[in-house]
Amino acid sequence: QAQLVESGGGLVQPGGSLRLSCTSSQDNFDYYSIGWFRQAPGKEREGISCISSSDMSTFYTSSVKGRFTLSRDNAKNTVYLQMNGLKPEDTAVYYCATSVVDCSEKYYRSESEYDYWGQGTQVTVSS
Repeated sequence: QAQLVESGGGLVQPGGSLRLSCTSSQDNFDYYSIGWFRQAPGKEREGISCISSSDMSTFYTSSVKGRFTLSRDNAKNTVYLQMNGLKPEDTAVYYCATSVVDCSEKYYRSESEYDYWGQGTQVTVSS
């Protein structure tokens, strides 16, 4: 069974930055699209971004667009989520997940599109 590990979370002040990593143990990592989700306290998990395997196309939900940036290093089996201009409302547990299909605007937020999930990393934005 594939294993995904998120890292890079922590406590940061508003306006600060963090870079989350999602590292996979899967073979042929470059075959998989990677989605990022987050779950804030008392709220449902929401999809926030996705990077495709085939053409590196990226998708972002409106609340993070312009502040978060996805990239991937297939040689390291890792996807990065660079988060800038963090706000208190970004506080959540962040999860990555793999998909065998390319990301699409219509479906990238849907959990059913993803097969394997990491355990999550906590991001807290607070002064």
